[in-house]
Amino acid sequence: MFDNLSNRLTSSLDRIRGRAKLTEDNIKEVLREVRMALLEADVALPVVKAFIDSVKERAVGTEVSKSLSPGQVFLKIVKQELEKVMGEANDELDLKAKPPAVILLAGLQGAGKTTSAAKLARYLKERHKKSVAVVSADVYRPAAIKQLQTLAGEVGVDFIESDTSQKPIDIANNAIDIARKTHKDVLILDTAGRLAIDEDMMAEIKALHAAVDPVETLFVVDAMTGQDAANTAKAFGDVLPLTGVVLTKTDGDARGGAALSVRHITGKPIKFLGVGEKTDALEPFHPDRLASRILGMGDMLSLIEEAEQKIDKVKAEKLAGKLQKGKGFDLEDFKEQLQQMKNMGGMGAMLDKLPGMGGQMANIQDKVNDKMFVQMEALINSMTAKERRNPDVINGSRKKRISAGAGLQIQDLNRLLKQHKQMQKMMKKFSSKSGMKKMMRGMGGMMPGGFPGGGMPKM
Repeated sequence: MFDNLSNRLTSSLDRIRGRAKLTEDNIKEVLREVRMALLEADVALPVVKAFIDSVKERAVGTEVSKSLSPGQVFLKIVKQELEKVMGEANDELDLKAKPPAVILLAGLQGAGKTTSAAKLARYLKERHKKSVAVVSADVYRPAAIKQLQTLAGEVGVDFIESDTSQKPIDIANNAIDIARKTHKDVLILDTAGRLAIDEDMMAEIKALHAAVDPVETLFVVDAMTGQDAANTAKAFGDVLPLTGVVLTKTDGDARGGAALSVRHITGKPIKFLGVGEKTDALEPFHPDRLASRILGMGDMLSLIEEAEQKIDKVKAEKLAGKLQKGKGFDLEDFKEQLQQMKNMGGMGAMLDKLPGMGGQMANIQDKVNDKMFVQMEALINSMTAKERRNPDVINGSRKKRISAGAGLQIQDLNRLLKQHKQMQKMMKKFSSKSGMKKMMRGMGGMMPGGFPGGGMPKM
């Protein structure tokens, strides 16, 4: 997300460096480029105008302190204004109501409401330790009801049955009654969508909202529709008292216009971002962190939080203990690290959150991709247990067998073995208890070869 915008902005902001003072003349060209970058990112025109005017007003005449370069001052202003456009702080869900707290999801068909219902249920269950039930009031698509039932089973929350012969209000009232009797903290209500906004749809969802009086009414919208996402959200907001927005499919949106437009146009906060297809791919929306990512500053806080959630701590401790005993880092351990990285969304998702990597993602995308890790894992799976424990025994004939078994070339295997050697050397440096903690904290242990310094295989 934001790859194109991030590249354009960081390139433009570099032009202002080295100035003793920020004046209207020396920032005019930069602001013009920033304006073009935002418009190309499909940010709504009123948002672009307000943003540029605000940055200009704050930046012109600003004296540069001795400890900061003009570029840093201007960057700070741009970052703060980006945060302001997106909402400044994370807006958490308000679940203080008497159980069950009802969360109603609204939106157009295809926006990802049903998937978002399951993602939100998992998020509340795992992060907030809530007991959750889900129900579908989409009486127009039997497949939607079945889909939610399947997803509820995957994430381990209760599914309350419904069918197309029922009225949405009856489904909702019945679900609330069941959730109350089974002592659920939260009930997530998935509603019907349409291909476009129409009067019948709005009347139905307005009546449903009045009947259930949810504590949260979240509008689910596809980020890839750009500023149209903000306009659609406004149309729903004119009918429903929305409390927030869930922006889906942000992993496929290189522009970011929706994220930068929604708050300004609707006055409603973005509460969550859908960042992938899996049920754990839902992130709370933090404007300050996202502004940092847009400007190439990374997002270490989100990366650390994600690591705490998704890294297998038992396996990490086991590896740390093994290294402290001097037993070495074999290919089985290497495979474990690849799997941990996969759980974190792959190398691309991790690098996107590292400081300084925002503007370089386009340059390294061809070298860093998840296909490479699939190939590496296939090569390790093609080995015997003895070969994984002791890679030094892998001679020419073994290499032929291993690479053929994985459907790859011998040179691919040679690159893997080289990467493992680099990783092994790095692990030795961190074999002490304090060193291991530093490595795990810095995420270095999850990056084969210590990327970017150690280089990556070119599979």
